[in-house]
Amino acid sequence: MGEPQEHISCLIIGSGPAGYTAAIYAARADLKPVMYQGMQPGGQLTETTDVDNFPGYPEGVSGPEMMIQLQKQAERFDTDVRSGWATKVDFSGDKHLVELDNGKHVVSADTVIISTGASAKWLGLESEIRLRDIGGGVSACAVCDGFFYRNQTVAIVGAGDTAAEEATYLAKLCEKVHMFVRRDEMRASKAMQHRVMNTDNIEVHFNTETVEVLGEEGVTGVRMINNVTKEEGQLDITGFFVAIGHKPNTDIFKGWLDLDEQGYIINQAGTSKTNIEGVFVSGDAADKVYRQAVTAAGTGCMAALDAERYLAAKGH
Repeated sequence: MGEPQEHISCLIIGSGPAGYTAAIYAARADLKPVMYQGMQPGGQLTETTDVDNFPGYPEGVSGPEMMIQLQKQAERFDTDVRSGWATKVDFSGDKHLVELDNGKHVVSADTVIISTGASAKWLGLESEIRLRDIGGGVSACAVCDGFFYRNQTVAIVGAGDTAAEEATYLAKLCEKVHMFVRRDEMRASKAMQHRVMNTDNIEVHFNTETVEVLGEEGVTGVRMINNVTKEEGQLDITGFFVAIGHKPNTDIFKGWLDLDEQGYIINQAGTSKTNIEGVFVSGDAADKVYRQAVTAAGTGCMAALDAERYLAAKGH
């Protein structure tokens, strides 16, 4: 990594609800934060059409509009919001070095707040991605979007604890939930499997893979195949949920920060602190449990407060 061309008091990497909340708090504490927005400015919420569960929006708000408002709020307190993404870090010294845009720029920072988030895994079907991108009834978050499918029939793909949990959540709202499991058994814990099997309106389809999500403007059905018998089938549904996991965007921190087996950054309990002094984490890069905009925002606040206290203790 080259020599830093700029020194920053508080560097924020990533621009979802966690990053922008951290920026608002850091800016108001006069830390003069600089934010690099990352590969997906605004984070996962830019893929969400309607956000109805964030406090303060009685009529709801679109994901992209909410992120624009958060950016404006951060900029009102003089956060320096920049396009670009971090491609390498060096946390070996007192000053934390971060390379941006594959070496085009290198900065040093007294504190770093990581808000790089996580990305939902998708099946990769053309129909799935097309309908997802137009807000046509494809979602990776039942807790976020299940409300829109009350008393309707939906399908969910997945076999782990998250899929089982989301299926049972949807079952409380929806008339019928079809669950597609690729193998002849679920990966979920026995307790979660029992919960699914004991829920009357969940039908589990084992050895089943999705061929196509049907619909032009919105989901109208799904075509699937039994990967053992090769028998194809079709179901009428209005919502298609994918729960095959998330991948935290933390690859560049490997070797520097403590990560769990899935790649989520491990923070000290009750704080945003990582194993490196002066480096803090917020949002979905560390959270595989809740993954909500409001919890991400809360941890962004924590990270900024922790950074402010760290700098004060250092006499900055």
